[in-house]
Amino acid sequence: MPHPVVPHRRTTAAARAALAVAALVLTALVAACSPAVDAAGGETGDGRSATAVPALADVAPLADPRGWDGPVSVRLPDPALDPVDDPRPSLPARVTDAQGDEVVVTDVSRILALDIYGTLAHTVFELGLGDRVVGRDVSAQFPEAADLPLVTQGGHELSAEAILALDPTVVLTDSSLGPYDVLLQLEDAGIPVVFTDSRRGIDNIASLTQEVADALGVPAAGRELGARLEQEARATVDEVADVAPQDLAGRLRTVFLYVRGQAGVYYMFGEGSGADELITAAGGYDVAEEIGWDGMQPVTDEALVEAAPDVLLMMDEGLESVGGVDGLLERFPALANTPAGEHRRVVSMDDDVVLSFGPRTADVVGALAVALYAPDALSAG
Repeated sequence: MPHPVVPHRRTTAAARAALAVAALVLTALVAACSPAVDAAGGETGDGRSATAVPALADVAPLADPRGWDGPVSVRLPDPALDPVDDPRPSLPARVTDAQGDEVVVTDVSRILALDIYGTLAHTVFELGLGDRVVGRDVSAQFPEAADLPLVTQGGHELSAEAILALDPTVVLTDSSLGPYDVLLQLEDAGIPVVFTDSRRGIDNIASLTQEVADALGVPAAGRELGARLEQEARATVDEVADVAPQDLAGRLRTVFLYVRGQAGVYYMFGEGSGADELITAAGGYDVAEEIGWDGMQPVTDEALVEAAPDVLLMMDEGLESVGGVDGLLERFPALANTPAGEHRRVVSMDDDVVLSFGPRTADVVGALAVALYAPDALSAG
């Protein structure tokens, strides 16, 4: 997903102000945004009933996936962590972070890992360093992190006071959370702040994992975990090929809509947003390239008609914010003239999971493929 470009740490006040505006826009777009799927169902981090998602090898795709009527909601169960065994940090760790700055980390006894999808915190736990994490952002909702104190307020806004009160020895973050001045304040307090890549996709699962591991002084654990996560993701993509039509023309035309009805935010995510990679990996046909839709742009009736989607991919809370499929059709009347609107075909997934990639990639891709091509195999746990 595109994120605002973070200026150098010691840049001008004007540039920092521009970043603050960009961060506010991003937060408005992705606010309210938890890894192996338990086929027996279970509960999600917020206590809702989870969806029982069968393995791809155990499902039979619909003879006519375009003929399915009605929305499908996939709420993944809480992850079952499988951390690397006995990582031993070698310090000091000297890294060049995603901003190009050299950062020296001398102590990893009190870690904060913060980003808009909870990916960084999840990665730290999978690296076997979860017992050193002292706080969380609102997106880190898996059980092992649930009792940690929150350092975000009003959604995804960082609280300097809450962070400093936890006395962290290192902070891992990216450009998806702000205000940026809070991060500068942490640096002024002598806390190493390491910026990681903010992009989320299948092709950088291993490299992002390695960035986290290197900063925490466990590079070998990073190589082990990164290779495992990438292998799991690639294996799932290969399994999707047995469920999705081989012919691109037979694949469901899919677009990703991000909406927040209360705020009047209606965007379609296109090329380079991360949604395009997810749709393709799950066996859908991403319409964005065909219609020249780049990044994140406000959606219009005209764009929906041109895209002619068979299915809409959305976040659960986004769909709820407009009153479900009925509300979406009311907001975009032309949607009724598309196959997705005619069949009320919407697939919604957990806000904090669907575009997170990282440790949850294989689960999200597999569950989405089932929702697209074998929705009758899904059931509530």
